[in-house]
Amino acid sequence: MSSLPRACVSEFLGTFALVLFGCLAIALAGSEAGAFGTIGIALAFGLVLLVFVNGCVYVSGAQFNPAVSIALVLIGEQSAIRATAFIATQLVAAASGVGTAVVLAGPDTMATALHGASLGPLTLAGESQNAIKGTIAEFLATFALMFVICTCIVDKRAIRNPGLAVGGVVAACVFVFGPLTGASMNPARSFGPALYGHWDAHWVYWVGPIAGAAAAAFTWKLVWQVSDATNTA
Repeated sequence: MSSLPRACVSEFLGTFALVLFGCLAIALAGSEAGAFGTIGIALAFGLVLLVFVNGCVYVSGAQFNPAVSIALVLIGEQSAIRATAFIATQLVAAASGVGTAVVLAGPDTMATALHGASLGPLTLAGESQNAIKGTIAEFLATFALMFVICTCIVDKRAIRNPGLAVGGVVAACVFVFGPLTGASMNPARSFGPALYGHWDAHWVYWVGPIAGAAAAAFTWKLVWQVSDATNTA
């Protein structure tokens, strides 16, 4: 296979696993089978990324996230064609991951969970002021995620253990921002559940993550790379 199809397979598997494991964790968090609440959900997202990022990073960069793919284009680290292919793959994988979760756990179990998987208190209320707060929360969480991706994966100076770094920051963000917005940080992660659940304030999960990822990418590009050039001059 040529490099782009191989990379798309990598992106599909990683995004599929992220959404499947995450949605099932949300669905089971309040049941006797998975009574770990927010801790269990954060660990599910963090641990699945720990292993899949390490397994896919050398094939596709382990992006698994349209916001990440777009931000890399904006700073010249990826072509628009590659990003477009990745984003289409990520959205299909997210839809497939949620569909698999519905089949495994059943539509009744997943009905409430999918609402929670795609929304949070700030986006459930339907008020513009809360939606703005939700956008800010998603911006901040995705900024943290993208900053770690840039400094631990994109930056060639990084000490390599990208899965631990990405999984760790995602778990931390779920702990902190999960009670506010669900801590998506990922348009695909919200798109999949929305297909089977609700579209309320769905725009928050595109605007916040894309803006946050772009801001973090430019911060790395303008500060970290300039710092590298200064140190080597």
